Amino acid sequence: MTTTIIYIGSFLALLGVLVTIHEYGHFIFARIFKVHVQRFSLGMGPVIYKRLDKHGTEFAVSALPLGGYVSMITNKLIELEPEVKKELTAEQIKNTFDSKPKWQRAMIMFAGPLANFILSIFIFTIIFLNTPDPQSIAVIKDVNSSISSTINSEVIPGDQIYAIDSTIIRDPKDISLELLSFAGYSGIVNLHLKRENIDIPVNVAIAVKNFLPSPESQSNPLKYLGLDIEYKMRPIIGSVVKLGPAQIAEIKKDDIVSKIGNKEINYASDIKNIISKMPNENVFIDIIRDGDLIRLPLKIGSSKDVDGNEIGIMGITFGTSRSFLESISKGAYETYNLSIKTLQFIGKMLTGNMGTENLSGPIGIAQMAGNTAQAGFVPFMYLMALLSISLGVLNLLPIPVLDGGQLTLLGVEAIRGKPLAEKTENLIYTVGALMVGALMIFAVFNDVARFF
Repeated sequence: MTTTIIYIGSFLALLGVLVTIHEYGHFIFARIFKVHVQRFSLGMGPVIYKRLDKHGTEFAVSALPLGGYVSMITNKLIELEPEVKKELTAEQIKNTFDSKPKWQRAMIMFAGPLANFILSIFIFTIIFLNTPDPQSIAVIKDVNSSISSTINSEVIPGDQIYAIDSTIIRDPKDISLELLSFAGYSGIVNLHLKRENIDIPVNVAIAVKNFLPSPESQSNPLKYLGLDIEYKMRPIIGSVVKLGPAQIAEIKKDDIVSKIGNKEINYASDIKNIISKMPNENVFIDIIRDGDLIRLPLKIGSSKDVDGNEIGIMGITFGTSRSFLESISKGAYETYNLSIKTLQFIGKMLTGNMGTENLSGPIGIAQMAGNTAQAGFVPFMYLMALLSISLGVLNLLPIPVLDGGQLTLLGVEAIRGKPLAEKTENLIYTVGALMVGALMIFAVFNDVARFF
């Protein structure tokens, strides 16, 4: 029972925030351009709660918690429902939605998806500000020659993945996303690697044909290539324990460990492996601080492991904190990158190069919301940011009844110099509604199919 409440509650909270932010984007720009908003509703269907503000806008909560809407006054509405005119002031009648310049109407339509993108940037910024940057690097652990002989001949364990084609890998998780963008592709994929003792990146040209052809291969693109990857942290000091061996040796936050004794350090795990075997020993440690190489004497401390054995310790942690500017910059890039990838994946689903099994409806979203809510606040917020991006991108698709469809019709109106005929417009909106309805049914079918 408790688990069910968590799933339902997290789903409603997730959807409630996303819909509210999206519709508020439309609402605030309508207010900026003085268009009267008749109703701002969270949910669809019968109204179960409502209240009026001083501008005459009805804020409502409706029975079906799947979506929402902002109802603006239009000339067409006044023509169809003359009694509405009696409830409006002369100023409101003058400022109908369709009386506004095209650029203002476009801004009102675009403001919903824009609000979703701003929300995702905000969430990512908060997450990045409050979590350490692990400074992880994707390192090739093993190469499976039985899967890919091309890869095996040119890639060796220990290589770091630096870039794929012209895209720099800023975060290890971007590797799979970038490879997925090649689903169905035939040609050359360039893998740029950093190799130990070689200053210039190594380029490996991989010839692929109908790359990632199945849902199984798309679920693990690296495995499909025959690569086993591990993520290793750079040896950058994140924090120093007060009065610990490292602080006594005058090692500081952001120092990069280069060498311990005569042993080279490439990753944070190298430090742990070396230090743990040297309790209470005196060594020299080479660090890079502000570009300068410094050698410091270090007396390694000691502690007991779970088995009671004595091990060496330094009193340090790894990973760096981000400034506000770094966090918001990374949040903006993350939003941009995932938006582009979402568009690419939609395109590949339409062409059949990527399985539609990835589409989720309300049941799938509720399941993800519940799972992430139980995992913790950060995973739940990360999911909210991802879905906010998806909502923004999907709404910009040129499908009538969606914001992108209305923007497209505005573009057609600008080119023609006049709106489409009412019958044509109604037909277009009907087709659009049917397309969206069919997509929703298909997504729900996918949700149900996952349980069998």
